[in-house]
Amino acid sequence: MFIKGRDKAKPVLLFLHGGPGLPTYWLTSKYPTGLEDYFTVCYWETRGTGLSYNSEVPPKTVTWEQLISDTIEVSNYLRKRFGQEKIYLMGHSGGSFLGIQVAARAPELYNAYIGVAQMSRQFESEKLAYKYMIEQYTKVRNIRMVQKLEKFPIPEMNAVPKAYRNLRDEAMHRLGIGTMHNMKSVITGVFFTSFQSREYTLSEKINLWRGKNSSQYQKMWDEMMETDLTKIVQKLNIPVYFFEGIHDYTCNYTLTKEYFEKLQAQMKGFYTFTNSAHSPIFEESEKVKEILEKDVLAGATNLADKI
Repeated sequence: MFIKGRDKAKPVLLFLHGGPGLPTYWLTSKYPTGLEDYFTVCYWETRGTGLSYNSEVPPKTVTWEQLISDTIEVSNYLRKRFGQEKIYLMGHSGGSFLGIQVAARAPELYNAYIGVAQMSRQFESEKLAYKYMIEQYTKVRNIRMVQKLEKFPIPEMNAVPKAYRNLRDEAMHRLGIGTMHNMKSVITGVFFTSFQSREYTLSEKINLWRGKNSSQYQKMWDEMMETDLTKIVQKLNIPVYFFEGIHDYTCNYTLTKEYFEKLQAQMKGFYTFTNSAHSPIFEESEKVKEILEKDVLAGATNLADKI
């Protein structure tokens, strides 16, 4: 893990990265979030990923249930280390799939849960993204991309094959509906940027991608596709905040909003980011900081969308 902050007395925030299987701390060097202005931030790299990658980790120990247990363990470690009764929990993308389940399982550990690009019904999200991409590439007469996509008729799939996932990433980024709205290439925007970080060794940078492409995380991705979070987590006993980019088709904006409306919580706020796709914390960091300061840390929802 990387622990970053300006003052150890600040509230602690545990950040759960997505993927699943791909830590994103390295993006903060190019796209500073400013989270450290308000929190002591723990960027934890989960079992079998990034700094935690080890080829000898038994695949059977890398499961969603184990990661839920690991998250609770790390949370208790941070509480003890920094002498805080409760901490904040933020999950991004695949980390939100994990985070919202942890918040439901152990609400007594957290002041609030923040879902960034919150997952809901991911297979439905994939179908909506597929339909949108076919429509957009047809509109601009990119027949080659349409033909590539049509090789994978999403509605007929029980799972999303790896070959499609690779094409999906390329196609989404070209349309500005992937990692970031202004990031048009997953290769230059994500892959190359990960190797430019000065806080990882070369072997650790390689392990970022070895972990993401491991067979176990591929299996966990399929399990994530099959899970309907709206049925698994229907209520949280802590305040909940969703940060959603309106251009996000990786975790569909509309589906997440529908989930939010049904979710029962002690307090909840939904925040739309009009210039963002999948990563508001990197794309619109100033707005994120304002919300964290005036709403999340204040236990309020004054800046939230009116829903």
